[in-house]
Amino acid sequence: MSASLTLGYVPGGTPAKWARIWSERHPEAALVLHPVAAADAADALRAGTVDVALLRLPADTSGLAVISLYQETTVAVVPTDHLLTAVDEIAAADLDGEPILVPLDHVVAWADAPGAPVDHRPETTEDAIELVAAGMGALIVPQSLARLYHRKDLTYRPITDAPTCPVALAFPEGEQSELVEEFIGIVRGRKASSSRGQAEPAPKRSAREKTLAKQAARAAAGKVARKPGQAKRGRR
Repeated sequence: MSASLTLGYVPGGTPAKWARIWSERHPEAALVLHPVAAADAADALRAGTVDVALLRLPADTSGLAVISLYQETTVAVVPTDHLLTAVDEIAAADLDGEPILVPLDHVVAWADAPGAPVDHRPETTEDAIELVAAGMGALIVPQSLARLYHRKDLTYRPITDAPTCPVALAFPEGEQSELVEEFIGIVRGRKASSSRGQAEPAPKRSAREKTLAKQAARAAAGKVARKPGQAKRGRR
């Protein structure tokens, strides 16, 4: 391999582990990490800007193959002195009547989300974080985004009955390049010894072959156990 592979990833995505494994197995082929906005990830794949993408669902994945990876916990970001910080986790009902900031890049698919949406919609989640710190309301996000935009004056609490936030790996449908296939294998946990291009494992032996092999092994063991020239003793 001599080419490179470009991996797009949305905010909060964590491709570091895969990048490390890739560099260990394929030092001759660079893995280029390309950050993309959540709303643009699928289009970046269709346009060929990236070869594979770590994206959030739901999304328009027409023309793409999708591998579901994991589900993120949904949390509410609030100031550290907020009443909700008195408990370790909250329910949706605890946000009833609470002003909720909904940025234009909002990614939590929750049709009947609690709270009272603030009229002003900030451009990005990062902008919304600033407004939470200013006391304008709470913010509902996947846990990884709460960690990504962490501030000392803010904290978050898991919402126990909120929908989770799916994360998936996507790539164009159809036959894939060797590099894309290798990366998919890494994401799926394929070991280096089982990567494509490695020798195929030996075929399994039949029951009869196994029996004959055992008999041969016993016979060989018996010959070794007897001293040279020692006759086999018969039954009395």
